[in-house]
Amino acid sequence: MPSLTVPERIIQPESCAQQSYTSFKQQLRTKVLSSVPTIKTSSRHMEEMMESSCKPSEATEKKRGQNRSRTPKGARTQRTPQQNGPSESDTVDKKHPEADVKPRRQDQKTTSESENQQADTTKRRRHKHHRNKQAPGGAEIGTADHLTHTASNQQQKKHSRKHLKTDTTTLPLVDDSTAPDDEGGEKQKRKKKKKQKKSRGNTEDKPGESGAVEKPNTPLKSTQAESLSPAGQTDRMDRENSRRNRGRKRCLYEDYISSKDVSDGLKRGQLIQGVLRINPKKYHEAFIPSPDGSADIFLDGMVARNRALNGDVVVVKLLPPDQWKVLNGDESEQTSVEKERQSESMPDVIVEAQYDEEEEEEELSKKMEAVTLQNKAPPTADPHSASDRNVQRTAKVVYIVEQKHSRAVSGFIKFIPDKPFTLFSPSDHRVPRVNIPLSGCPADFPSRPNDYSNTIFICRITHWPPDSLFAQGQLMKSLGQAGVIEPETDGMLIEYDVDFSEFTDEVLACLPQGRPWTIPPDELKKRRDLRKECIFTIDPATARDLDDALSCKHLPDGNFEVGVHIADVSYFIEEGSALDYTASRRATSVYLIQKVIPMLPRLLCEELCSLNPQTDRLTFSVIWTLSPEGKILSEWMGRSVIRSCVKLSYDHAQSMIDSPSKEFGADELPPVSPEHSVHTILQAVLHLHSIATHLRSQRFRGGALRLDQMKLAFTLDSGSGMPQGCYIYQYRDSNKLVEEFMLLANMAVAHQIYRSNPELALLRRHAHPQSRLMEALQEQCDHIGLNIDMSSAGALHRSLEEAVGDDEYSTARKAVLTHLCARPMQMALYFCTGVLQDEKLFHHYALNVPVYTHFTSPIRRYADVIVHRLLAASIKCGPRVHLTQDEVQKQASHCNDKKMASKRVQEMSTELFFSVFVRECGPLYSKAMVMGMLNKSFDVLVLQYGVQKRIYCNVIEDLKSFNYRKIGKRPEMTLVWNPNELDEGTVTQEISLFSVVDVRLTAGEGPLKYTAVLMRPTQS
Repeated sequence: MPSLTVPERIIQPESCAQQSYTSFKQQLRTKVLSSVPTIKTSSRHMEEMMESSCKPSEATEKKRGQNRSRTPKGARTQRTPQQNGPSESDTVDKKHPEADVKPRRQDQKTTSESENQQADTTKRRRHKHHRNKQAPGGAEIGTADHLTHTASNQQQKKHSRKHLKTDTTTLPLVDDSTAPDDEGGEKQKRKKKKKQKKSRGNTEDKPGESGAVEKPNTPLKSTQAESLSPAGQTDRMDRENSRRNRGRKRCLYEDYISSKDVSDGLKRGQLIQGVLRINPKKYHEAFIPSPDGSADIFLDGMVARNRALNGDVVVVKLLPPDQWKVLNGDESEQTSVEKERQSESMPDVIVEAQYDEEEEEEELSKKMEAVTLQNKAPPTADPHSASDRNVQRTAKVVYIVEQKHSRAVSGFIKFIPDKPFTLFSPSDHRVPRVNIPLSGCPADFPSRPNDYSNTIFICRITHWPPDSLFAQGQLMKSLGQAGVIEPETDGMLIEYDVDFSEFTDEVLACLPQGRPWTIPPDELKKRRDLRKECIFTIDPATARDLDDALSCKHLPDGNFEVGVHIADVSYFIEEGSALDYTASRRATSVYLIQKVIPMLPRLLCEELCSLNPQTDRLTFSVIWTLSPEGKILSEWMGRSVIRSCVKLSYDHAQSMIDSPSKEFGADELPPVSPEHSVHTILQAVLHLHSIATHLRSQRFRGGALRLDQMKLAFTLDSGSGMPQGCYIYQYRDSNKLVEEFMLLANMAVAHQIYRSNPELALLRRHAHPQSRLMEALQEQCDHIGLNIDMSSAGALHRSLEEAVGDDEYSTARKAVLTHLCARPMQMALYFCTGVLQDEKLFHHYALNVPVYTHFTSPIRRYADVIVHRLLAASIKCGPRVHLTQDEVQKQASHCNDKKMASKRVQEMSTELFFSVFVRECGPLYSKAMVMGMLNKSFDVLVLQYGVQKRIYCNVIEDLKSFNYRKIGKRPEMTLVWNPNELDEGTVTQEISLFSVVDVRLTAGEGPLKYTAVLMRPTQS
């Protein structure tokens, strides 16, 4: 029998007999809804009450199967609206104000009794069990209109949950967590609450009909509770509050504001929009750029990010000044390095035997709050009194404008016993862990979870509830074993949303169908015929997509006719076609160590558009008449047709530059067209080199800047594809030759398309570096004695060249300085000229030119395809571009995103192959140069391989002690090594910026981890 006491004064047995169960149930619900607003009950318990009230015979049958039932101490008889004055039970309650609930051993009556009989029965039951141990039971709360009842015994509640639905939208709630459990103590309570939390949900208490709004954690009140002493009331309220909080999951993240509020806030300057960047090593740190170009705005912790992921376009609201981040020198550095160590080594907080999502989330939430509060300005601090460099503005995300992150990530799954889900741990710490339905995992995963411990899976986040630190998602596919090149590569590509699928039949149908393809005669008539000119390509030896060629002819007057010839890809891509759409979505080719993910089908990028030797090809040409010093005397642009006479590599061109008088034999060069001699090609290369040298010198004198960072290249086994060796790629004069003429062509085309279509031109701009970071770098250089002028791009370039010196480590020193100077630099971006009103914003900082674009690589960049179309329209050799200003800007933004993703994937591919190389061929030994210092660690640039690693002093073997200090603001560190059998005493080693040390690279514990170990110095 249910333990719910039938409210006899409302429910009469004869009334149940007169009407159907359904109609009476509706009447009872109406009575409950019209009750006093301070009385609340959960819909589940209301359904239980109605079940027991409307089915007395059924309740009686249930009663016979139970050993005991319970009634609360101080229970009162429900009064009808016609009754006046207090009932006997009210008087009894005031005489016995105890809040404890006592058990009873007497069946409840299901037929109507008189009010006095009911009161007497209640008193007898209470007196009989007054000395018994407190046990779980119901607690009746009476009002003038109705009676509600809280949790009964655990078995019946489970039964009720199976058969009754919860209506949380129409009934006010009462928290049933105030009822103690049957016999299990606190542990049993927690288990029961966890089982109930999904059915109970996170529905908030609603105000009653009178309009009074109650606080969520305000305990329920009754006339019984009102009669308690103040101490007793407080004790009971604390218990009820504690139980209520345990039964609910608090919202960790704020709801997003409306799009209208976003629009209004942006217009009023109260909100700021930007792209979110999350620190890959310290996932709790995130930033968005400041609109005024000052220091980035800091977002501290996951709560501040509010479920936004790296790359998302977000709207943030600045926090009050007393919550801004204080940058206070050594203390912040120490905190930073400690956080980084924690983030790199933080294990998953999972106890396999007794995993509890709610408890873990609460624990992680506390950790997040602790991290968030570490570097905040105290409430009494006045951030405005400090300089801008000592205080950084903080903010929180209030809206996600666009989810740029793909929401797909690679990682590993972990089995959680007794749970209907498993936990997905992403490899990228910037992405939250994800709850995955167990039904979406491999069928044998629950029985053999260890078989999948090293398997890489791809998970896509589908939802992130506001009350959970963990997102929800689905497994997309299994890639293979961790540490294997191809599965790891596929994971990178999927994470960064790189489309590496095969081109569809619809796309392939857009390609020329005849083989071999030849240029239509009508097309030849429209173009300038350059097939008899000495034109050649210079590319990497392994390149197959040859999209640029050069020509140079010495004129009788001593000047030169120099041409840049670019593959006319736009001829083959009809605007608006399936091929055009696919190319626009891919936006760029992605160059990995072992392969290329092409933007276009290989028929185009390797055959029809590639400027292969001794083959007629359609091109766009820019031809100048130049003086020997590189001064432009005339310029022509138009569509053309060429026939390259030879495919040179950078090595071939460099050999010609290095040995200008050498007679190259036929076996030293690739096949050359019979119409042109090797000597003619040699002279053209040398003339181009001479002019390029002048152009380069003029550019840097005019204020240009170039920051070359070390690039690692690999030799691969032809069969297995595994790395056999690696080396630093050398940027030589042959590379500079090609670069200068590509820059010259890009600048010329930028001026042309902007002049002809100032509202629709697609250009590329490069903003000035972040001022605060540049100032900090300037101060750092001053303290270590480096005379670096950062007033302009040109001044920075000149001072870098002078500061590195000319000893054996000058190249390494330049690499370290380049790395330091690259930190404040911003990314160059594509944009549509119509969206920026101020032409000063078009400026390209590094090149120091007013306008610039990309024209020279249409096979691998979609932005160049648009530029080709704009150029053709501007010189009347092509149709008008059917794009609006907004469409050009949207495509420009997409190209920016894809370019950054491509850059990151290429970097990750290099890291992958080098990790495999260390694992297969290590340990590796090399000199390294110190490039940054913290109080317990320092960063080094490994000179032989160009990789950067951090060395932690507290894990160096044989190190006795280390001492970090600052002389002024110049960091230094003293390392004291323990004596060994060859040393008479300890060895002291001094470390500072640009110090050269010996390191050993060794494979780490993970499949793709490797560490840099500081080697013991050979002398004091």
